Amino acid sequence: MPVRVATAALLGIDALPVELEVDLVRQGLPAFAMVGLAEGAVRESRERVLSALKNSGYKLPPARITVNLAPADMRKEGSAYDLPLAAALLAAAGVLPQNAADGFFLAGELSLSGEIKPVPGILPVAVTARAAGARGLLVPRDNAREAAVVRDLPVYGLTSLAEAVDFLRGETTLPPEPLPEPSANADPGDFGVDFSEVKGQQHAKRAVEIAAAGGHNLLFVGPPGSGKTMLAKRIPTVLPPLRFDEALEVTKIYSVAGQLPRQAALVEARPFRSPHHTISDAGLIGGGSHPRPGEVSMAHKGVLFLDELPEFKKSVLEVLRQPLEDGKVTIARAAMSLTYPADFMLVAALNPCPCGYLGDPRHECTCTEPQIQRYRSRLSGPLLDRIDLQVEVPAVPYKELRQEASPVDSAAMRDRVLAARERQAARYAGTPMHVNAELSGIRLSTCCRLTDEEHRFLEGAVRRLGLSARSHTRILRIARTIADLDGDAGIRVEHLAEAVNLRGLDRQREG
Repeated sequence: MPVRVATAALLGIDALPVELEVDLVRQGLPAFAMVGLAEGAVRESRERVLSALKNSGYKLPPARITVNLAPADMRKEGSAYDLPLAAALLAAAGVLPQNAADGFFLAGELSLSGEIKPVPGILPVAVTARAAGARGLLVPRDNAREAAVVRDLPVYGLTSLAEAVDFLRGETTLPPEPLPEPSANADPGDFGVDFSEVKGQQHAKRAVEIAAAGGHNLLFVGPPGSGKTMLAKRIPTVLPPLRFDEALEVTKIYSVAGQLPRQAALVEARPFRSPHHTISDAGLIGGGSHPRPGEVSMAHKGVLFLDELPEFKKSVLEVLRQPLEDGKVTIARAAMSLTYPADFMLVAALNPCPCGYLGDPRHECTCTEPQIQRYRSRLSGPLLDRIDLQVEVPAVPYKELRQEASPVDSAAMRDRVLAARERQAARYAGTPMHVNAELSGIRLSTCCRLTDEEHRFLEGAVRRLGLSARSHTRILRIARTIADLDGDAGIRVEHLAEAVNLRGLDRQREG
């Protein structure tokens, strides 16, 4: 009679239940066959598992062994099937009772000596095990803390195959991994940087505060050395802490990508990702022959910083348009279609021209007009339209560099951001939205009501600057955030004026 052991297969950032069946027949010539759409690492598990069994002191009888991974039409990959396969083989051979693993989910990689090694994607497996009503989850010791985040599911961390066998036999007992206490409340001081270190640039700091309060995308334009990168790296210090559901989703992405630190329970701080401009489409968006999350997904619920924006390949920048609009990435392949979350705050920086000194009174620009046009043409209008705030960052005057510290620090900025976020949370309670950057459709009209005076002002700005409908929408969203920072229920002309002023590239195109 076949032995069945429960495990799971990763699909995107989720896991689906998999039933691993082993049929051991002690007739005919010995053989080993694995079916069920197993990829290379899964097929290679035969050699790892058989060596681990032998070196752990367990001997299988000569037999025809058939292993099936059901459902058979879903691709399985990775080394996490080693532990459930070993348990099923031992149960089929009579070393373990046939029902020893009933009700448990198993996942883990085996070394040739029988040690159980950590594998990526354990958190989604734990979520699936709980949903399936499992009575426990057996995982590598280094993955146990990660899996224990899932409540109401006993998680047992194992170090060796022998320990797993003794546990399933009932010869030893193991305490379940204790539930971690996720704080998800990183103190801004833990970042090691602060906005008080940024001299001058009050206009840029105000833009950062607005962007953080409303979840808006942000573009810095300025000469080299004006502090664009310095400003961007301090943005996480003013963002609100991750909610538990957000931290869980971010952790699933890092778990699947294999980038969750060992013994980590949750990603508690909002991610900050800064890929190099040589990155490929697949590296930024995700994909590959075996699809994995890209940088836009690794920055989910955090910040994606693209420095020297025009230096990125145009094809790479254009694929940003879908995640910026939808908050997710869909990767289609012939055999499957995967969706990864990608709800991030885009922060980008660029120079005003190739040499960087166009408009700088202290340096002469050496670029020709065609060079400037080619440089700027690398950024398409549709992409720039999706970046809400476009802020000029001029060089800092010497008298401001002399200041010991800026009076504007991260703690004060964060307090104002949190207050604005609380107003948005109350406004959007009961809806899928959380921040003003997500406003669209009828809710945009409802939350951004304007009087005739504000309509006239905005109409004049749209006509004068030649703004697109998308730019018009973004000005309304920004004005709504500015009003929230000021504690105003309605949007006033001064809020709209500041919002228009924060669309710097629109003004340059008009000029």
